[in-house]
Amino acid sequence: MADTLTIETPGISTVQDLGRIGRSRYGLPAGGALDQHSARVANVLCGNDERAPLLEITALDFACTPSSDILVAVTGAPADVTVGAAAHRQWEPVVVRGGETLRVSGIRHGLRVYLAVLGSLETEYLQGSCAPDTILGFGPALRAGDELTLRTSCPPLDHPYSRIPLFRLNAPTPAFPTTTWTIDVTDGPDRAEFGDTAARLLDTPFTVSPQSNHIGLRLRGEGPLPRRITRGEVLSRGVPVGAVEVPTGDELLVLHRGRGVTAGYPVLAVVTATGLSALGQVRPGQTLRFRHRTLDQAVTAHRARRMAVDALKSRVRTTFDTLRIPVPVGS
Repeated sequence: MADTLTIETPGISTVQDLGRIGRSRYGLPAGGALDQHSARVANVLCGNDERAPLLEITALDFACTPSSDILVAVTGAPADVTVGAAAHRQWEPVVVRGGETLRVSGIRHGLRVYLAVLGSLETEYLQGSCAPDTILGFGPALRAGDELTLRTSCPPLDHPYSRIPLFRLNAPTPAFPTTTWTIDVTDGPDRAEFGDTAARLLDTPFTVSPQSNHIGLRLRGEGPLPRRITRGEVLSRGVPVGAVEVPTGDELLVLHRGRGVTAGYPVLAVVTATGLSALGQVRPGQTLRFRHRTLDQAVTAHRARRMAVDALKSRVRTTFDTLRIPVPVGS
């Protein structure tokens, strides 16, 4: 009989991965974890492939109970993580005994928490990804009583001397500001159409609207918004994840991973890869400011983050080998 993970308190949680690659040509949005960095690190800390399915927990408290011993990692926004009555740290592997309840509560500063399990989860796929698609009705939110099947069994993980699992792997943990977020952007394809008003994007603080979701964030500025000064219709065309669109109203739109693949608003800027993960953590009501980056700066930041994750992979492999923890097949 397969080992399972029973959902006790679902909050707002789904089974996610890093999304669909190369499916925009068929009209499918990328989808996937909105904080890609935290999702990658959670899986790496469990010895999984970066793209393995894991849980994305949004805003509300969550609890689950495994049928047998498991190794998990909880990343993302700061939260209180407990196993039974014991508190545990985020951003490092944690052992959960069969029958013990793992709780994630008090999510703060950010919006999303990621929970990965050694060996990952059995789940359905659509076009190469398990990422939910709300338009197609694929991948519904988890409910209390749902049982998720684990792909592999977890070996005993006692420390040979202290009997306490020992993991300090120095995972690359991003900042979670308590006040204003800084989101990096590069120039968009239509920047020249905004003239001098384009500078307002960088000079103005923006507040995230409660109407924001995985499709995009709606932002209200505390001052005048950028305005297109050229005339003529903007034709519908393909838009990237992270496009900062400027409609004619009093809000800006920042498209995220659930966005449609075409749109007809002018694109003033595009959020960088590292900025997108941060954007996935900004809560409604929080303030953000945009910071301009050249393409070279954006690429350098992305490469540095990828190198940090690759270095973590090496440390995890060494630790798992030392403790004789088998790495899941395909990782």
